[in-house]
Amino acid sequence: MIAAVLTTMFYTAVYFLPEHHFRAMLLDRGPTQYFAVFLGFWCVVILLFKRSKLGVQRRALSHSVVPETHDFVLSSQTADHLIRNIHAIAEDPERFLVYNRILVAVSNLKNLGRVSDVDDILRSLSERDESAHQTSFATLGGFLWAIPVLGFIGTVLGLASAIGNFSSLLEQQSDVSGIVGSLREVTGGLSTAFETTLLALVIALVVQLWITAQKKAEEVFLDDCQEYCLKQIVSRIRILPFEQSRDV
Repeated sequence: MIAAVLTTMFYTAVYFLPEHHFRAMLLDRGPTQYFAVFLGFWCVVILLFKRSKLGVQRRALSHSVVPETHDFVLSSQTADHLIRNIHAIAEDPERFLVYNRILVAVSNLKNLGRVSDVDDILRSLSERDESAHQTSFATLGGFLWAIPVLGFIGTVLGLASAIGNFSSLLEQQSDVSGIVGSLREVTGGLSTAFETTLLALVIALVVQLWITAQKKAEEVFLDDCQEYCLKQIVSRIRILPFEQSRDV
């Protein structure tokens, strides 16, 4: 819906521009231009939302969930204290990726009393989040494929129009001067053919570069989450003597 509103506002602004080649390229080159611009805005909206969500998720890494004292030991007996700290930091910690990882791992420690599997749980959650990260770009990948295809469709339509006009031109005109004077209709079809592809490729290029930057930022964030869990949780785990006997 946001993309549709932005597309409408964009074309409204273009409509009131003075006569120019850019205006004609957007308004007078067939329906594929409208769909390509709409999908481009849709990609932009998705990427802006992803960027905003990434910024919110990153703020969670600036808080420490374990006490700063060096003598603090994470075990089944201190797990409740860690869970209370997380809920004190965030009102709904399950919505934060790194806090959700820690809560799942520490809940296992609290309920089962075993710390030996916490690292494995964190690794498993890390792999799940990486898979979700890849899946979240599936819609963008589909749009990125569709935008150039729309440009090629516009090219086919433009070439078909140019060829059809040229055939009619040869049938209707017998002298060279008449043919030359009527070539405008043919060149109009060629303009549609090439400019639809041009616009689609430019939109696809911008979106692809933005997607690449967003992917890199999210991958860096996932790496930071893993490092955060290693420093905050794994490095503080201690197996107490009675837990060792229980594991045995």
